[in-house]
Amino acid sequence: MNKSFHALVVNKIEQSFSRRIESLTLNDLPEAGVLIRVCYSGINYKDSLAAIPNGHILKNYPFVPGIDLSGIVVSSEDPRFKKDDPVIVTGYGLGVSHFGGFSEYARIPADWIVPLPSGLTLKEAMRIGTAGFTAALSVFRLEQAGIAPDKGEVIVTGASGGVGSHAVALLSDLGYSVVASSGKSAEASSYLKMLGAQSVIAREAVFDGTVKPLQKQQWTSAVDSVGGKPLAGLLGRMRYGGYVAACGLAAGSELPATVFPFILRGVNLLGIDSVSCPMELRQVIWQRLAELHKPEKLAAIAQKEIPLSQLPNALPALLSGKKIGRTIVILNPEVTDE
Repeated sequence: MNKSFHALVVNKIEQSFSRRIESLTLNDLPEAGVLIRVCYSGINYKDSLAAIPNGHILKNYPFVPGIDLSGIVVSSEDPRFKKDDPVIVTGYGLGVSHFGGFSEYARIPADWIVPLPSGLTLKEAMRIGTAGFTAALSVFRLEQAGIAPDKGEVIVTGASGGVGSHAVALLSDLGYSVVASSGKSAEASSYLKMLGAQSVIAREAVFDGTVKPLQKQQWTSAVDSVGGKPLAGLLGRMRYGGYVAACGLAAGSELPATVFPFILRGVNLLGIDSVSCPMELRQVIWQRLAELHKPEKLAAIAQKEIPLSQLPNALPALLSGKKIGRTIVILNPEVTDE
């Protein structure tokens, strides 16, 4: 069988760059043990960078991006998976070094695949996607460090983005008092309060443009999806012994901080890696997501759904910094799971 199907293909030849829907065959997919009919994917920050010529994400072209997917197993060389199993794939090399989820079919290494946990549909899994998984992993690490709802306020930066939205909703569901920081509109404020934020503050209230080693102590813990100078500013505002889970770099990869928050206030910086997260922990986090997230909040976070045909235009829009929530991509609409 060499079935033809559609995928988003990005290509770069010298100074020429293209991003379009193309027809591929199964022979075009990389070698791997499990063939999946992709039902849903989602648009993430890294996907948008992969879809522009200077995004510094991809090394090889032509390429199919998409760092997450959910779908149905078509065939498997691995006994852990069988035909018609519903599955999730996020992280590892998906959509970066290995053809990703913006394709109606994907061939994936079995070691990357998570069985769909009880309590989630395939669509809900992609409403969560890499963004929700990263948020849940951040909260899990904070809880491991001893953070609890009675310890004080938790601030979420970049709160109206995919990771931030999920962090606000998850922390609220768990009983935390959440402060959401966003640089977006009044619409974003209403949205974040609907997700459970106790208060919404402007991003300038966290970082005013100048990195100061220490400022007034304000928050016990934080989920930061912004990085860069704003993260350096945030560290100087954490309470004594506080924890910051760092999981993004929307504002840059450099961290121009001083050691003072660490050596004078005992602040702790937790690195969150959702790409190479061990499979045992990965499955634990997905099960937590299946149990703790309510479908109505998932739908609110991922209100926008688009077909594959709209991806070429939708991908760069995320880089504008004006998008709220998460957009999911429907690849095989004839497959319905809810």
